Amino acid sequence: MSLLLIILSVLAAVVGIIGAIVPGLPGPPISWLALLLLGLSDAADYSPTYLLIFAATAVVITLFDYFVPVWGTRRLGGTRAGAKGSTVGLVVSMFVLPLLGVVIGPMGIVGLLAGPFVGAYVGETLAGNRRQALRAAMGSFVGFLGGTLVKLAFGITVMVLVVRDLIV
Repeated sequence: MSLLLIILSVLAAVVGIIGAIVPGLPGPPISWLALLLLGLSDAADYSPTYLLIFAATAVVITLFDYFVPVWGTRRLGGTRAGAKGSTVGLVVSMFVLPLLGVVIGPMGIVGLLAGPFVGAYVGETLAGNRRQALRAAMGSFVGFLGGTLVKLAFGITVMVLVVRDLIV
């Protein structure tokens, strides 16, 4: 049973890193699952506090990832219309494109990166703020990249911890 938990833990850690980049996969919660599974095996002995801290971090990072593109849009001069457009673009890139089969490959990545950007741009343009549209879209894009980098850092940290605990 312990070997199965270890294998599932390593798989969850890998999928967690992939989920930091690919839309539709919640990277931080899957990475946390890797720690939980390894903690349930004989390979590591994690305290409940340790697991709760990582769980809380995964939740905060996941929430952060949804709000940062909107914050970036507002920070660079976007209005409420740009923030709403960014959110719509993010939802479309995360849920609609995967339903259409555009998940992996260049189009999936382009769609994921372009969703918040295009949404903020369209939102500002429809609101009549053509001068602010590009700045708002750039803010959304920068916010999205920031969220992705934080998720990736969390996933890599968990992978390092899993590998370390398997080696030691």
